[in-house]
Amino acid sequence: MTSTQLDIIAPLDISLPPTPDGEVLTESQWRTFMAIADTVIPSIEASSAVLDDKLCLQASEYATAIEGFKTRVPAGTNGSVAQQFLQENASAVPEFKELLQRTIGGLREDARKGIRILLAALDTRAGCLLTTGSTKSFHLQPVNVRQQILQSWARSYLSPLRQSAKALEGLVVSTWAKTTPTLSPLLGFPRAPIHGKPGKGFDYNFLQFPPSKEADIIETDVVIVGSGCGGGVCAKNLAEAGQRVIVVEKAYHWGPEFLPMTEKDAGVHLFANGGVDSSDDSSIVLMAGQAWGGGGTVNWSASLQTQAFVRKEWADGGLPLFTSSAFQDSLDRVCHRMGVSTEFIEHNKNNQILLDGARKLGYSCKAVPQNTGGNKHYCGYCTLGCAAAEKQGPVVSFLPDAHRAGAQFIEGFEAEKVLVETIKGQKTAVGIKGLWRSRDSSGGVSGNDRTTREVIIKAKRVIVSAGTLQSPLLLLRSGLTNPQIGRNLNLHPATFVFATFADKQPINPWEGGILTTLIDEFQNLDGHGHGAKLEAMVMLPSSILPAQPWTGGLEFKTLCSKYPYTTCHFSMARDTSTGRIYPDPVDGRCRIAYTPSAFDLKHLLEGLLALGKILYIEGAKEIWLSTGGMPSFTRSEDAASQDNGDGINDPAFQSWLAEISRRGLSLPETRVGSAHQMGTCRMSAKEKDGVVDPKGKVWGVDGLFVSDASVFPSSSGVNPMVTNMAISDWVSRGIAKDLRT
Repeated sequence: MTSTQLDIIAPLDISLPPTPDGEVLTESQWRTFMAIADTVIPSIEASSAVLDDKLCLQASEYATAIEGFKTRVPAGTNGSVAQQFLQENASAVPEFKELLQRTIGGLREDARKGIRILLAALDTRAGCLLTTGSTKSFHLQPVNVRQQILQSWARSYLSPLRQSAKALEGLVVSTWAKTTPTLSPLLGFPRAPIHGKPGKGFDYNFLQFPPSKEADIIETDVVIVGSGCGGGVCAKNLAEAGQRVIVVEKAYHWGPEFLPMTEKDAGVHLFANGGVDSSDDSSIVLMAGQAWGGGGTVNWSASLQTQAFVRKEWADGGLPLFTSSAFQDSLDRVCHRMGVSTEFIEHNKNNQILLDGARKLGYSCKAVPQNTGGNKHYCGYCTLGCAAAEKQGPVVSFLPDAHRAGAQFIEGFEAEKVLVETIKGQKTAVGIKGLWRSRDSSGGVSGNDRTTREVIIKAKRVIVSAGTLQSPLLLLRSGLTNPQIGRNLNLHPATFVFATFADKQPINPWEGGILTTLIDEFQNLDGHGHGAKLEAMVMLPSSILPAQPWTGGLEFKTLCSKYPYTTCHFSMARDTSTGRIYPDPVDGRCRIAYTPSAFDLKHLLEGLLALGKILYIEGAKEIWLSTGGMPSFTRSEDAASQDNGDGINDPAFQSWLAEISRRGLSLPETRVGSAHQMGTCRMSAKEKDGVVDPKGKVWGVDGLFVSDASVFPSSSGVNPMVTNMAISDWVSRGIAKDLRT
């Protein structure tokens, strides 16, 4: 019987495409890297001797660790699981090196070069003396010495060493968490959600092209580059208006029977650059969807409309659309199509903590509307794709509507450039050119029998909806020279606070809706609409564990064992700092120049302090930040066992808050992330101030439009999906009206 017939979610496996050609590191560099990996994730044993390849503990210390682990493993779990987990090191995991090679191979060239330089230095006498204080090669040191070296890097006065420690530790932990066979049994973390039932996906048909050395040329009325929240809405509206529409997408469609993917596979199939990219200075890590349906396939269902103060700010900048009833109609229309509501929410522990703590402290808090089409949808895995087909992203809603109205789709299509001609003295978009790559004969993307074909699509209108990171690069590849292209990047920087709760009953934080509660008490700290919002984090191990400050092998594995009792929340800033997107000079890929400002970091800190108070009032045993070197707070046994009425006025807790406030958030120690990218093709009232006009048309080029989050005039301050969709609804309806005249 199939999983659908059994009403359980049991995803099918998906093969990964081949790893990059050639070795990304030399043999000696791999040797050093694996020594680093086995230091971050060491094999731990009881021994009075010092062993080169194991972290050795005294018998009593090892016994204490084992007992602690056993008290936290799920009931009915084999008692040897804790020992197997402790004894596993990173290099012993069969898939670890393969995924690491894939990940490093996908990094931009300057990042790979930096890794190679450091690894090479750690195998020379001079390099080791400079970085470790010893002339002995790093890989020849015993694990306990290597651990001391990495710990010293985190405290070094040299910023590059501190940054290297954070980056390498994060890369190792992320890769290991996605491949280890021992972590899931230890935590009781299931492969797929135990709540919900498998859903039926839409039966898509994609255009295919026969092999040929000649370009295939097709014609349509409108071609849309990108199938995400902007492109999907545009496709629906224009197809339903009677236009011939073709949507092209670089990624491939995977139905709900393949979802949720594993954390390892999703990084390759559903996200850009393996699920992790970073700014040039590595001060912020970005997560961006690259899937059929775009970010709407991997987001967390949060469906927040654009707030009044943001709409007024944009209108005051010369864009009256945003305070018009027409824009509100667009907001309501897209929300109605997705069944957006708070009615069916069941909060998990991670979100209930925010709701209850905010009430007790008097903070403004509300439920976050969900685009789940009138379903409860108690699932914490949706960032890996929705197996229930309940999350009403473009794949379930707007794209099927477009298909039913006659739209056609092409997957595996990488747009090279927009074709621009001069017609009657005016630059005019007349289509796009790109490279299409088929699936293999088995329907996957791992075989060597795939067809590659150049395809030209001629169209009356071209809509670029490739997302904030890619839309500006496509415009630049097309010969456009507007200096605003790629600038004005906003990212909603966020940083994290963690807590553990009593071991009596596991929270299992991966269960339940991911983001169903929002605290907006601190959203206007500067009086101009900039501040922090407090939200719950997706609780998959590979998302949470790399954000932990690494302090040692045993400490990290102990922290892992507490995961079922752990929560994570984040403080997210409506940023004043901006950056830019530009093409890498070597291979043309997306480069990100962005550093969170001190001003925005102060707002993030205010949010973290508030989250700390919420976690304390809700009974947390331990509280800590994702900033390296920051002290953690541990509740005393007396404070945990009795309530004297002081609440957050507990002197020990107040002392900890004061110390965190005194130290502040510094870079590179603070782990900062972003899942929202906006603004690189900014909408503006005047050509000199942006990339597109108030109707979404690219300044200076007829027939060319941009419709995605890149057109936001500034940071939206809320999860950008609904704002993106509403703007796209407005833009596409305008295009449809124009084509009718």
